[in-house]
Amino acid sequence: MKIENFDTGLKGQEDVENIIITPEENYKNKQKVNNYLTDIVHSGKSKLDDNLNKYFAKDIKVNCFHPVNEFSGLDKFKDDYWLPLFESFPDLERRTQLIIGGTFRDKIQVASISTLSGIFKKSWLGIKPNNKMVNLRCCEIHELKNDKIVESHILIDVIDLIFQTGVFPIHKSRGAEGNWLNPINTDGVNFFEKDLNISKSNLDQALIMQRSLNIKPELNTNSDEDLKLKLIDHPQAEFWHDKMIWYGPSGIGTARSLEGFVDNHQLPFRKTFKERNYWKLGHYSELGDGKFSLTAGWHSIQATYGSNDWLGYPPNNKNVTMRVMDFYHHDEGKIRENWVPIDIAHILNQIGVDIFQLIKKL
Repeated sequence: MKIENFDTGLKGQEDVENIIITPEENYKNKQKVNNYLTDIVHSGKSKLDDNLNKYFAKDIKVNCFHPVNEFSGLDKFKDDYWLPLFESFPDLERRTQLIIGGTFRDKIQVASISTLSGIFKKSWLGIKPNNKMVNLRCCEIHELKNDKIVESHILIDVIDLIFQTGVFPIHKSRGAEGNWLNPINTDGVNFFEKDLNISKSNLDQALIMQRSLNIKPELNTNSDEDLKLKLIDHPQAEFWHDKMIWYGPSGIGTARSLEGFVDNHQLPFRKTFKERNYWKLGHYSELGDGKFSLTAGWHSIQATYGSNDWLGYPPNNKNVTMRVMDFYHHDEGKIRENWVPIDIAHILNQIGVDIFQLIKKL
């Protein structure tokens, strides 16, 4: 089983001139964006207008989780994203767990995993408040130009929030639910890597592993037992640490070890989406930064919902697209941890399951 070599970035942009920045510039960009986001959250609603004008371009392009979705313009960003957050969680705090940066083609980007914590006091997106502290799992990628953010991709795990309020509108997760852990044995926020070769090597490792996923034993395998063996003995195994952790979104859950990953996510996913193209559009972000790397696609995966194995809902052969980010931690020559925000609510909506209608009945 040979791993193909092909460009995984956005199609039609292969000849774009690559921007190169120094490790020192990258570190400053990371701190800058982290400070922007922290300042907005901690300053609160009273300084929102000033902060948004200070940190974001007027014509900002925003790509959000369902049901907020995609739009442009600073006013709409304020009205559709920031104001509802502050009104529902008035004492909101932001804690950054991982922040990585770099350049991809002609873009300077900074990505982060953070937790937004606050008391849930007012309905948000139709989710009923519980008047208790909740933790919003928030994953973001921001493009920086002339010290302002010009495009943002934001995935907040709304299903995780719904679960925290004691409401369970969808099928039980195969994996473990709960908070994602910080990177093991290292600082994911303040690290600085001067050696560009280390950053490039780790990104290359992630990309080669991802290209190996295009090898699809599920297409000619009948039994789950046989498919499991083939996935554990798959070329991907070369890249995963023996103690790997795959942190999945709510609705899928977290898995430990390659076997756990196969059992809880990969095998049912492959059976459900036998017809799939991982890079129909390609990644809009591919970053390597020291011991960490990132890839992300906004509709990079296009697939046909062909069985109930993955999410438990009857197959309808509908075509779906997926909003996905992959944050990797490379350690001891392998991929040790993989944090994977996926917009599950968006996928469910495409196959005819509207969780925001379901929670009205619960």
